[in-house]
Amino acid sequence: MFRSILAAGTGLLALAAAQPAFADDHAAGETPAITAPEIEFTEWTLDNGLRVIAVQDDTTATVTTSMWYDIGSKLDPEGRTGFAHLFEHILSRKTENMPYNMIYGLTADIGGTRNASNSPDRTNYYEQVPAEYLEAMLWTHKERMALPVVDQDVFDKEREVVKEELRQRVLAPPYGRFQRFVLPENSFDVLPQRRPGIGSIEDLDSATLDDARAFFQAYYGPDTATLIVAGNFEMDQLRSLVDEYFAAIPRRENPVALDIPMREPERTEPRFVTATAPNVPLPLVGATWKVPGAAHPDIAALEVLDYIMSSGENSRLHQALIRTGKAVDVAEFVNPSEEGGFFAQFAIINRTADPDEVIAILEAERAKLLSEPVSAAELAEAKTEIFSSALRRRETARGRAFEIGEALVRTGQPEAADTRLQRISAVTAADIQRVARQYLKPEARVELRYIEGDDDRTAYTNPAPFPTFRTLPAATGEPRKVKPEGERQAPPGPGAKPAIEAPTIVETTLDNGIEVVATQTGNVPIATMTVLFPGGSASDPRAKAGIAEMAAALADKGTANLTSTEIAARLESLGARFSGTAATDGTYFSLTAPVATFRDAGEVMADIINSASYPEEEFARERKRAVDGLQISLKDPGDLARFVSLPVMYGDAPYGTIGGGTTQSLAAISPADLIAHREKYWHPARAKVIVSGGIAPDAATQLVGSLLGDWTVEAAPPEPVADPDGEALAPRTVVIDMPDAGQAAVIAGVRALSRSDEDYYSLMLANAVLGGGSSGRLFDEVRTKRALSYGAYSGFGSRAGESVLTASAQTKNETAAEVAQIFLDEFERLGTEPLPEDLLEKRRLYLGGSYSRSLETSSGFNGITAGLMLQGIEPAEASRLAEKLSAVRAEDASRVAADVVDPTQATIIIVGDSKQFIDKLRAMRPQVEVISADQLDLSSSVLKAAE
Repeated sequence: MFRSILAAGTGLLALAAAQPAFADDHAAGETPAITAPEIEFTEWTLDNGLRVIAVQDDTTATVTTSMWYDIGSKLDPEGRTGFAHLFEHILSRKTENMPYNMIYGLTADIGGTRNASNSPDRTNYYEQVPAEYLEAMLWTHKERMALPVVDQDVFDKEREVVKEELRQRVLAPPYGRFQRFVLPENSFDVLPQRRPGIGSIEDLDSATLDDARAFFQAYYGPDTATLIVAGNFEMDQLRSLVDEYFAAIPRRENPVALDIPMREPERTEPRFVTATAPNVPLPLVGATWKVPGAAHPDIAALEVLDYIMSSGENSRLHQALIRTGKAVDVAEFVNPSEEGGFFAQFAIINRTADPDEVIAILEAERAKLLSEPVSAAELAEAKTEIFSSALRRRETARGRAFEIGEALVRTGQPEAADTRLQRISAVTAADIQRVARQYLKPEARVELRYIEGDDDRTAYTNPAPFPTFRTLPAATGEPRKVKPEGERQAPPGPGAKPAIEAPTIVETTLDNGIEVVATQTGNVPIATMTVLFPGGSASDPRAKAGIAEMAAALADKGTANLTSTEIAARLESLGARFSGTAATDGTYFSLTAPVATFRDAGEVMADIINSASYPEEEFARERKRAVDGLQISLKDPGDLARFVSLPVMYGDAPYGTIGGGTTQSLAAISPADLIAHREKYWHPARAKVIVSGGIAPDAATQLVGSLLGDWTVEAAPPEPVADPDGEALAPRTVVIDMPDAGQAAVIAGVRALSRSDEDYYSLMLANAVLGGGSSGRLFDEVRTKRALSYGAYSGFGSRAGESVLTASAQTKNETAAEVAQIFLDEFERLGTEPLPEDLLEKRRLYLGGSYSRSLETSSGFNGITAGLMLQGIEPAEASRLAEKLSAVRAEDASRVAADVVDPTQATIIIVGDSKQFIDKLRAMRPQVEVISADQLDLSSSVLKAAE
């Protein structure tokens, strides 16, 4: 079958007629239309059933290859929850011509990236690489489809890795069990989606190699797969390569049907569940309802309903629960699967709030949907937000490919991504009321409460009889083996490299001193504006840590001209996203909006920056939310370890300040502190503005000038923070004892270099060897060889003063000391073994590829450029990374590694259940400081609160 769609830009899914770029002529108060270009693709199918979809884009230097199998967790065999997910790990590892984890090097060493993922409806395997390596990636997909090696070695290793992933994503986070276990168990009765997609430790332990082989033989083949290729390629060449590598692969020999015949019965009586788990800092309440499958026309109205209820600060739930101070956070979403899904709505409540009252508020808000039509303004705002979100996804070829893929596996139709927007555009207020009455009936809900207590799964078990699911035919034949080195087929080399013109960067300084950097990074009509100021968390006095972050984060809670509700309503009606945050050395404001509404959204942003007023009521509520949010983070081992690392590594110096504050420091901050911070640090003479995306540089520069060019202040520009990093401190070994921790977080850190240091790029290259992605040594030693963690990495920040290089991983509590020792061993190896030039060249390509992928999106370009400018580095440096890294000699990288990454100067921090690892740790490092998490004081380098 062959299908060709009209060229991009000729078909538009629109809410109304298109407007000029800035819509200067639209009527007062009228919101310009938001449009999303249809996704252009070409489709055909091979005789063996392999479906192929091609998305061409000659503006990118990369190509994304992704193989989507219609094999999701809903097809897990009886008694084998998590098996599709486990097999996703297994199939990424070995083939007859690829030894264990060779796929990592094949992508990272050429400047690419790869991964795989699993959901109820599918498993996908994908890579994004320089376009000249298209054939090599197609070869890897052929290998995994036709010649996988599923043996005891790969099975045992990957099962342990998946168990660590489960601990990290489910058992360690405060609400992990709720999301992965409680919610699916109570949202379905008969569909296999009732089971946790990630599985359970018990089911993983009981699985066998023969189960894995049977799973592959039953489900994996060209007749269950879709290959999606997106990026810069020649269509004729792609067709030829697809035929060469895939046409001869036979269909499954004894296929097992993929369809799930059962459908969910209607729920006619409410059910009430209270689930308990350790490490739950704040109660959660909410409910879940059944909804139809993803292809059902009503999903569009349910999605618009969801946006009206929960998207943004102008949403109904935010107004009812967050603004009233009853809840710390609210969440609502439609989760459609192919056969059926669920609609979930819940709130994490204020510790002092009454759970019954919050549940009553949620009920009242739902009752309004059933009894009253939503307003025209609410309907238009929700649609605008949805279309704006679609623009952000479609900014890159990879984003368009993934949108097609997800639509395809849920509905069977690749054009369903565009059909979704067409349906959303047509949704009416009557449709919203109808689906609310049909699906969100009070009697159809399961009401959920999630509180701290024992991990008692029986407390939340669905009383509906658990169905018996399919058992697969036994595996046949013997496992394949990796061929001896001399007999393996080598992957193809690179083809012709496409010529891509780098975008022009235009730099301008306005009359009031504001520096403007503008570039056009793409043609999709969405853009990002980032405004930078000095005055990050390093400017906070330790007793009032959190001033800079609160000043940035709460800037949109009211100005001299607009209230917080007016700001939220205006931005959300324009499809804009605005945020403010404080980094270590400065403050960032970011605005992303469709080009059609960019000027209007920019006017709101300018007002926020000029006159943020921090009203007392808004401030008090948001400070309380910040304290409650901090309590949640302090229950997560990974988050807590990162907090602890700052005062431990920097002591009482400014860089040792916790940017988000502590419970004590937040209590000491007042609105006057935030205004004083704004008036001192948000100064036009120190401001820098970056604009990128689907907007021409001249237009962007003109826009910034019209928004901020007249801004002046009488105060003198602020001076940089003096001595932000302080003196390097003696190494320490710190354990934060968290007895209920589902996993231990391990960090090893050393003081590193400032961004302006002449050895910065040498250390960047050395660090890429140590812990850069899945091809770094830490990942290889911790995950690949020992299966002790879901991942292990290292990195160091870009700061005006000295940064800290840290290695980090999460592991089961009993192996925390072992991981810490691996970190120290790899630190020593990096500093004592000369780094070979061929390895460094691969790492150069890895780093360069990561940068170039980020520069393809407006948010990515702005993020990289903002970091440079905040450290006093010119924006053009972003395009010189390859040049800078090429200038680094092997001896330079080895010298810097020896100087900086010294294990004798490394500090070790472990957060977890200390009784399971403390003896082994003391054998390594006798001087261990053990501090109970309940006694922790993050405002001091001593860490322990006074008794």
